Amino acid sequence: MLRACGLIVEYNPFHNGHLYHLQQAKKLTNADVMIAVMSGSFLQRGEPAIIDKFHRTKAALASGVDIVLELPYAYAVQSSQLFAKGSVLTLNALGVSHICFGSEAGDITDFITGHHFLKKHHNVFQDQLKSGLKQGLSYPAASKAAYDKIGLSQLNVDLSQPNNVLGFSYVNEILDRDLPIAPLTIPRLQSQYHDTEIHGKIASATSIRYGLFANPPIDVKHAIPKTTSIQLSSYKKAAGIWHQWENYFPLIHYRVQTMMPNELAQIAGVVEGLEYRIKHAARKVTSFQEWMNAIKSKRYTWTRLQRMFTNILTNTKEFEIKKITSTDELPYIRLLGLSNQGQTYLNSKKKQLTVPLITGYKRDMPEMLAIEERASNAYYSVLAPQNRKQLLLQEFQGPVRIENSGETV
Repeated sequence: MLRACGLIVEYNPFHNGHLYHLQQAKKLTNADVMIAVMSGSFLQRGEPAIIDKFHRTKAALASGVDIVLELPYAYAVQSSQLFAKGSVLTLNALGVSHICFGSEAGDITDFITGHHFLKKHHNVFQDQLKSGLKQGLSYPAASKAAYDKIGLSQLNVDLSQPNNVLGFSYVNEILDRDLPIAPLTIPRLQSQYHDTEIHGKIASATSIRYGLFANPPIDVKHAIPKTTSIQLSSYKKAAGIWHQWENYFPLIHYRVQTMMPNELAQIAGVVEGLEYRIKHAARKVTSFQEWMNAIKSKRYTWTRLQRMFTNILTNTKEFEIKKITSTDELPYIRLLGLSNQGQTYLNSKKKQLTVPLITGYKRDMPEMLAIEERASNAYYSVLAPQNRKQLLLQEFQGPVRIENSGETV
């Protein structure tokens, strides 16, 4: 029986820290197969991925991942709780024995202790959270205040740190559902999640993207595996760009300017009259950055607004997201890529799978996959027509297959 370890990732792009995480997770769990569930075209913080999911899949497979699955848009561009729910349910359906994540805390015992503590004080936490939101705090700020109030912040998991927050959500999903999965964590090395400068061989994805987009560009090759460098170059040659929000400004500005306020109000994340604020600011701005600065507030964080703009771009309505995420049933699992070892594992699991395993778009798609198709079309919409046509074909060509190369840090 092959043992599988699950990873929850974005690989934006795959870097040396991800490679270290992959290798340590495999060593800790003695896994035969490494399965990554990865965000697709758009990411948890409401950003377009720098290169598309297929080139990121190739980089992951070439570095030692055996199976790459797509985390559906309905879960990927969401709060940590829903992001964790979709990820954990997907990996559980594939039969992983462990889920290993990177964190600032680095000790799984602290996360488990925190889970039981929160469960014990659940009602007080919820009351404090609602109180904070009523006072106009953002959800992260209200959550932190509620954690402080019940004493959870006095434990060893700092829930102001982004990877700790995600890790805590993974542990809560696993333990609340009593899943046959053992959570594990390894400490992040050197760089912090939001670092914007590269200081060594291990750097944050944020700092690597800053380097790539800098004028003039900063050499980032020492912080990424060779296979990632190859895929970054390959994608830029095929697409003409690396993706960032400013590429989409003309499109999203046009959409907002031609939508009625009541249409905007139906979009996921457009709440509390925010549609008027967005449209008012749209008349004055000339860049995405300027637009974000014009509407950001204590209540509406940068991340929350980016998710909202992603939903405007993809025309994703609030009722669609709620309908999908309110159930615990996955309508499908999408396979993006696999190695020979991954194929062997899937063959051994075929009869046990209770969720359909698919590889691309088709007629009569479930709603979750139809949203995914919209997201893909939106993602590639900023490319020249011929480039867009060629890259969209990947959605119908089946999973990426590649031999593992065994990169090392």
